[in-house]
Amino acid sequence: MLDKFLWVGFPYTALTLAVVVSILRFVWKPFSYSSLSSQFLENKQLFWGSGLWHWGILWVLTGHIVAFLCPKQILAWNSAPFRLYLLETSGLIMALLALVGVVALMVRRGTSSRVKAVTTPMDWVLLALLLLQVTTGIDTALRYRWGSSWYASNAAPYLWSLLTLGPRPELIQPLPWLPKIHILSGFTLILLIPFTRLVHFLVVPIFYYWRKPQVVIWNRKGLR
Repeated sequence: MLDKFLWVGFPYTALTLAVVVSILRFVWKPFSYSSLSSQFLENKQLFWGSGLWHWGILWVLTGHIVAFLCPKQILAWNSAPFRLYLLETSGLIMALLALVGVVALMVRRGTSSRVKAVTTPMDWVLLALLLLQVTTGIDTALRYRWGSSWYASNAAPYLWSLLTLGPRPELIQPLPWLPKIHILSGFTLILLIPFTRLVHFLVVPIFYYWRKPQVVIWNRKGLR
């Protein structure tokens, strides 16, 4: 019963809430669809943390998406040892960059008084989950070699089974606990998309051409 909830009920709940609440937030609070940047409060640490995080995680996510869309091609690519080593090493390096980036962002949130003033509990929840996701992914890559291959052979078919409404949790159940935590934290992040700053990646810049202008009012003491 627990396995069925974890690998069928929870993923569908996360995906449904992510889609429905994201749409509702866009309709009701369109101006909140942003990263709520604090760059004007502190820029130096943000530059390094955000840069490393985005470069690292974009590469890792691209690899996951490609393996999801083309699992047979990934397995064929990995049939040659050199190509397998190249893929695994590059993915690990980029994941380490993402780890350094998210740690830098956490340090910034905790040490800059100006940034701390605008930091919410949900920001810390999000950063903690991102840290968990990256560390479990790196640990999985180090403990259980050739993750790109078993992702293509196990995780990708499982994810496809969810999308085609024919869930096959038996593909995930035999995996060790560490990759299972990695998968579950990924679904948790999907669940939190509409409730956190993560929602900003859903916004395509073209929306700026027709959205209502924002009115900025400066209030300064003594100016009357």
